[in-house]
Amino acid sequence: MDNKRIVHLAAGLALLISTPCRAQESLVTYKSLSPAIALELAQAALLNCQQRGYQAAVAVVDRFGVIQVILRDRYAGPHTPATASGKAWTAATFRSSTSNLFSISQPGMMQAGIRNLPGAVVIAGGLVVEASGSLVGAIGVSGAPGGDADEACAKAGMDAIQSKLDF
Repeated sequence: MDNKRIVHLAAGLALLISTPCRAQESLVTYKSLSPAIALELAQAALLNCQQRGYQAAVAVVDRFGVIQVILRDRYAGPHTPATASGKAWTAATFRSSTSNLFSISQPGMMQAGIRNLPGAVVIAGGLVVEASGSLVGAIGVSGAPGGDADEACAKAGMDAIQSKLDF
């Protein structure tokens, strides 16, 4: 075997050995809410709304904005499930609370255009869900008398499960 073939063989062998590392670099690992925790989050937020006397809907989405859970109290308005899921989707998509998005997207501000994006619901009541600094989902609440009250219910739901997310 001549030196040229040995060099080519060695280069090919090096490529084979390094291929699994390249495959691993091509894949991404992420955390996601389990269905049980997503349901627990939604139930805790809805219970808090009920304790405050609000008829509301709660939606929990995964990190990509895909719905995991929707709960609607029996007398919550027919618009509340769509609004709650829109708030959750918006929070997950922009990785920010919808109350923060509301404040930075006022007419005339640089971010004002986000209010016109299809599906964006820029009203307080949507919060991101994080675990160990990673976005794992979002929650949206609709039906309380005002976005601040929606957000308070969402925050109560988050408080109820946060210890299960911190590891």
